[in-house]
Amino acid sequence: MHITLVDQSIPFDGLSAATRPLGGAEKAFAALAAALARRGHSVRAFTATPYGADIEGVRWDPLSARKPPRTDVLIAFRQPALLDFVRLADRRVLWITGPGRLLERAPARAALDTFAPLLLLSAEAQAAQFERRGLAAGLLPPAVAESYLAATPNPADPPYAIVTTHPAHGLETILDLWQNRIHPAAPQAELVLCSTILARAEAGDEAEGALRPVIDRALAARAQGVRIVRPQPDPGMAALFAGACVHLHPGHADDMGCFTLMESQACGCPAVVRPLGAALERVANGLSAYVVPDDESFANLALLLLTDRALQGVLSREAKGLYRNRTWDNAASVLEGWIS
Repeated sequence: MHITLVDQSIPFDGLSAATRPLGGAEKAFAALAAALARRGHSVRAFTATPYGADIEGVRWDPLSARKPPRTDVLIAFRQPALLDFVRLADRRVLWITGPGRLLERAPARAALDTFAPLLLLSAEAQAAQFERRGLAAGLLPPAVAESYLAATPNPADPPYAIVTTHPAHGLETILDLWQNRIHPAAPQAELVLCSTILARAEAGDEAEGALRPVIDRALAARAQGVRIVRPQPDPGMAALFAGACVHLHPGHADDMGCFTLMESQACGCPAVVRPLGAALERVANGLSAYVVPDDESFANLALLLLTDRALQGVLSREAKGLYRNRTWDNAASVLEGWIS
């Protein structure tokens, strides 16, 4: 089949995830395109990339490049307005990684009514947030890049917990728990905050006003084992996750990807998570992670995974096993069944 994918967010292509930090949604777009190409399809991907290139069997082109006159399948990424990117398409797909309620907005609903696409969901939680109104929908299986699947868990000494959340999405609470509950009981442990915003602030960049208090608090907590690191390309992130004892994931109600949570689990890193967004769908509660109802449980279980290596190892093996077969080739195979 000739398959066309289109995204209009940021400049990226099939090499970006291996060479620079990239958002989980953009990495998923590139990974699925490459997996479809490996399965023998003719694949073109249009993004905000400034240059055209052939990468892993995919033809990457800027949005301004000449479009194909027709395609067997058009996959519009996140934006319903992209469903008309190619005039003639045998099948149209809208791949959704954000909250399902966004599909209830009038412009989105108009595009859905006009093109009747297959709705490709990232999480079951999305389905409860909008009315399908007769449209077909499918859940794309969770998948992660090979860098994470190939990682070998190797918890560091001294131990560290890793946080990848946006500073506005629960970091204040994590710092509270770390400074008042976790670090006093495990003074040798570190809290690694993986954040571009925090790294820039540490380097002297002026931060957004609303985030200033939590940023200042994070910057001032070095003596309590708080360390700030920049997000890395996939190989570097895999190493960070493989070395962590626990991924602290406060979550957000609108996070329907939980991409870093999937990546850390694939590296064999246990997690402590709040039941928000798609987090429940990314872990095996009580086996590969602990899904907790309150701050007290969050702190207690984070401390346990930082200090009890035997328990940490049990959850690590479960996390690694949970994602062993969650490849993009498998996800592409499932998608083929819906678009063939």
